[in-house]
Amino acid sequence: MTLPQGRRVTAKLGGLLAALPTLFLGSGCASGVYQASKLPVQFMAAAPLNLEAINLGGLADRSVSAEVIQPGDLLEITMVTDYTKLTTTTTPVRVADDGGVVVPLIGKVAVSGLSAEQAEQVIAAESVHRGVFRTPCINVSMKQCRTNKVTVVGAVNQPGTHDLPRGSCSLLAALTAAGGLSKEAGTEVEIKRTDSRALAPGGPAGGPPRVAGGASGEAALAAYQAVPAAPLIMTVSLTAAASGQQRPPDLRDGDVVYVPKRTLPPVHVLGLVAKPGEFPYPPNQELRVLGALALAGGISNSAAEDILVIRHLPNHKEPIKIAVSLQAAEDGPDNIVLAPADTVMVEQTPATVTLDLLKTFFSFGFYTRPLF
Repeated sequence: MTLPQGRRVTAKLGGLLAALPTLFLGSGCASGVYQASKLPVQFMAAAPLNLEAINLGGLADRSVSAEVIQPGDLLEITMVTDYTKLTTTTTPVRVADDGGVVVPLIGKVAVSGLSAEQAEQVIAAESVHRGVFRTPCINVSMKQCRTNKVTVVGAVNQPGTHDLPRGSCSLLAALTAAGGLSKEAGTEVEIKRTDSRALAPGGPAGGPPRVAGGASGEAALAAYQAVPAAPLIMTVSLTAAASGQQRPPDLRDGDVVYVPKRTLPPVHVLGLVAKPGEFPYPPNQELRVLGALALAGGISNSAAEDILVIRHLPNHKEPIKIAVSLQAAEDGPDNIVLAPADTVMVEQTPATVTLDLLKTFFSFGFYTRPLF
């Protein structure tokens, strides 16, 4: 005899409920699965690196004092040319790449590396030695320090070309001029230099070709990538420099600083959630199990309790599995920190299957016609 449709559904539901114990027979803690509350330390996710909490003071260099004359500086030299009338002449002179200045009536004099007072003494001595004056009165003052054009591109808030005083031309000064690191910044910085002469001690400081002034954003990044000469690229670890384990090089005119973005593998949330899929791991902060479930729209089955976190570890061929209790996660202990590339699986259990079947049955019964 053929049963009415409603009775057939009831019979099918009863059969499935009766079979649930056998469907999940042997379920429980499987081999190789670690409990979240007893997870070994070596399997825990590393604390996320927060660049905002790192003291970047170690990026400052030992810049030459602005009091010391360097190539490219603009000086003013004042001389008394007539003692009877106290006539003076003031001449602006630029320090050449070789460190010398051309002084009127006296000629070329090397002043690089000297203070203004020392330069006065050297110029006076040369004027006497060359027979120009017998008791010269010479004054040297710094009119303008040379500036270096440094281009900063990548994960910074204000990318572009910035003028940095040569007395403060450190990696820290460059990043500060660029508005600081963005939230997506990685932990390493590349410094591109196209003129190897700038690395030689005592070599000309203004040698490297300049990136076009005013470049910003994508244009500046294109300039970084399109420098025709074979550049020297130096990599600086921000964490190592901040701790004093690495000393960043002094920046020179024409250098390009590139801050790559930090790319973290996404986490995947699957199973009994409203919106399963992959979600980006937030930079500079940790992501826990409940946070990942929230990204996926929350649990889709109110009876769900068992969660499995699958984690790939370096030097491990097979991933490890971490069992998480939803109740224990809400209470705190099992709400563990996730690692980038983790997979969070909200699993089916006898309770979730039963609830789904009941929902299906009552939904079906509500919309079907009467049995008799």
